[in-house]
Amino acid sequence: MANVVSEGAAISGTRTAPERAEAALEALTTAPDTPDRLRRVLEQALVFAGASFAGVYVPGDDPSELFLAESAGLPRTLYGLRDAYPAASGTPVAEAHRTGRPRWLGPEQLAGSPEARRTPSPDFSVAALPLGPAGGGCLLVVSEHPGGFGTDDRACLELIARAVAVPVPAAPAGASGELAPDAFSLAVDSGRVEVGDGILRLFGLARDAFDGRVETLLGLTVPEDLPALMSVVEADHMSIGERELEFRILQPSGAPRWLRLRGRLLPAGEGRSARLVGTVADASTLRTGVTDVTRVQRLAAALATAGTVKDVGNAVVAALRGPLRADRIALAELENERLVVTVLDPPEPEAWPEVWRSEWRTEWPEAPVRAMPTLAAALREGRARIWPAGTELEPALAEVGPGGLAVLPLPAGGRMAGACLIGWDRPHDFGPDERALLTACAGLTGQALLRAHAFDAEHELVGMLQRTLLPRRLPRLPGAVAVARYLPTTAGLEVGGDWYDVIPLADNHAALVIGDVQGHNAGAATLMGQMRTALRAYAAEGHAPDVVVAHANRLLLDMETDLFATCAYVDVDMEEGTAWCVRAGHLHPVLRRPDGTAEVVRAEGGPPLGVLAQADFPMTPLRLQPGTVIALTTDGLVESPDADIDVGLERLAAELAAGDPAHLGLVADALLAGAHRGDDVALLLMRYDGMAVRPLRESWTVWRVPEAVRHARRFTRRTLRTWGVAQDTMDAALLVVSELVTNALVHTGGQVRLDLTLLNHRLRLAVADSSPRSPVKPASIGWEATGGRGIILVEAVSAAWGTLPVSGGKQVWADLVPDT
Repeated sequence: MANVVSEGAAISGTRTAPERAEAALEALTTAPDTPDRLRRVLEQALVFAGASFAGVYVPGDDPSELFLAESAGLPRTLYGLRDAYPAASGTPVAEAHRTGRPRWLGPEQLAGSPEARRTPSPDFSVAALPLGPAGGGCLLVVSEHPGGFGTDDRACLELIARAVAVPVPAAPAGASGELAPDAFSLAVDSGRVEVGDGILRLFGLARDAFDGRVETLLGLTVPEDLPALMSVVEADHMSIGERELEFRILQPSGAPRWLRLRGRLLPAGEGRSARLVGTVADASTLRTGVTDVTRVQRLAAALATAGTVKDVGNAVVAALRGPLRADRIALAELENERLVVTVLDPPEPEAWPEVWRSEWRTEWPEAPVRAMPTLAAALREGRARIWPAGTELEPALAEVGPGGLAVLPLPAGGRMAGACLIGWDRPHDFGPDERALLTACAGLTGQALLRAHAFDAEHELVGMLQRTLLPRRLPRLPGAVAVARYLPTTAGLEVGGDWYDVIPLADNHAALVIGDVQGHNAGAATLMGQMRTALRAYAAEGHAPDVVVAHANRLLLDMETDLFATCAYVDVDMEEGTAWCVRAGHLHPVLRRPDGTAEVVRAEGGPPLGVLAQADFPMTPLRLQPGTVIALTTDGLVESPDADIDVGLERLAAELAAGDPAHLGLVADALLAGAHRGDDVALLLMRYDGMAVRPLRESWTVWRVPEAVRHARRFTRRTLRTWGVAQDTMDAALLVVSELVTNALVHTGGQVRLDLTLLNHRLRLAVADSSPRSPVKPASIGWEATGGRGIILVEAVSAAWGTLPVSGGKQVWADLVPDT
């Protein structure tokens, strides 16, 4: 049988968790005092009680307030916890401090608390244990385990509460009352600092040569580390509680030296200013082996900022593979009895078992759990399992770790989220500290994996929404080429309200549209899709550019949303090389001329859409020569924290001038290369080339007189003769004109217009009227019917026919193509 050793038995034989915790605490409290002893004591709550956060709250100079003196685990903000609580409040921290009795609260008791309301995931439990008699402070512990704190967990936490030494809110001092060698005390308002002799030796300064100014010490640090160091030293950025930071100082020769600062801000009191007190030590002399439980906290901090499942895996690899000297690590999600591997280190398929490679379907493999019964048993038990070298395992596991294998089931939300496999090629001796480290990391990783999976699912949903609402491809334009790019923001859910569109219109016109809805969420993206659809519909109706934008403005106002949108709409006449630009609170367009110069066109503009009911949207004419490039963009491309929009537009014009318009896609990619990714970006470029063959056009306004149809036929015959149209095509054209004009005069009121267009031997006959109703071809016509044959005749002699909306009315058209 396989020599399977459970984590608990391997660590301590038959000892219970409280017994193991007591032994660990005794070793910590009997050892010489170190600056990080309190934190190391708190870390035992992460290891032995399965906690995700542990903190100590103690009275400050003002006994009416309890402040956070030290913490370990995930950031307190994930659970809505504060840096300080009033001692007279009804919070668990204050009640445990005042009464001297512990409080054990589950998700039900916390449901209405301010902490639960400030966190997106309130499914956690809280324990508040007094530090000695009433009035001595409180140990606050948070657990995300579905069952809360069990009997063993509570016993461990009571041991930890007794072992916590309450820090005295003053600078560490030696026996004589002077500062200890590694201690400092900084007066925040004046910048005067008192330092111990040990710190001066680390900085290479003599006591008589030090002027007592903090700037003198800061001047010896590596410049790249100054911003992080100033965030601790500056009072405006400090909150009550412990802070820790590693930084480098310059050496006369050799590499910079790493130092570790631990400090706490003491608030100002009567007669004294706020002071930052703490210690500075040589980081190279601090314990860095895998037995240091601070690795749990480092992993917790990394997992707290891990947004995706892949980020979680990378954090686990960084935290475990090097310290454990492992040869391979795999992190996998459990989905329908299959392990979907999300991170492999090393990533090469050859480094992993054959059964994994056979399931290598996409970027990551899928390993069937049924092929690994030993792993399935570990997942059912939900405990970390370790198999030393020589253990007989199925090939899918044995090849992962021939020198030793550790499997960490990752529990989260009452189920198994996945597993982490760690393997060694050479025989590996598993020490107690390594086993404790693995056990603590498993719970943290499972919760992070669950959060990341939810984030990935939401990210995919909003990404799909964004892709659905934007055009899948741009249409081919007569006499022009258009390309577009969209870059989502790298912050948050990567969904925004930027959009673009290219709308083919009648008579060789095209509308270029770009816009930006306020906000970065699914609501903004949904409104963006509605506005894009509305503008496309209004443009297709044949309205003028200013009317299209005005209609969109009224629609947005009627939607009663709190969001507004900006928009730029450019109607381009491909035949004439002219355009009309309408701006609704949006950026100016940029034009690149054929001679290589570029300019920002200062077009008139109206307010953003959805702001004013009575808004005017003026039109600005643009003249386009063949080779001209129009660039429309959103503010994400031209605005950044260090540059305003006008500067960004001028930079865009300069970069557009430097590009080669013959390769418009490469130009677009180059313009996006320096985009600030704090906002989403939409970019639309169109190069106007001009039409190689311009159509012949003539129009006739039909008079409503008894002989109107005869006048229309005479105009048509005269025009087609001038164009050299063959007689058989002319006869068919006269029949179509007669039927279409008659229908318009009989069934509609208002003006009627006849348009003739000839392009590449294709003749289009179109009659426009003021009625939006399209003619309907009858299904059948009896002998007694007096109408309905006109459309049947038009269909019989035409290559194609149809209707188009035109400014509140319609245009009925028919195409004639002569036989070749």
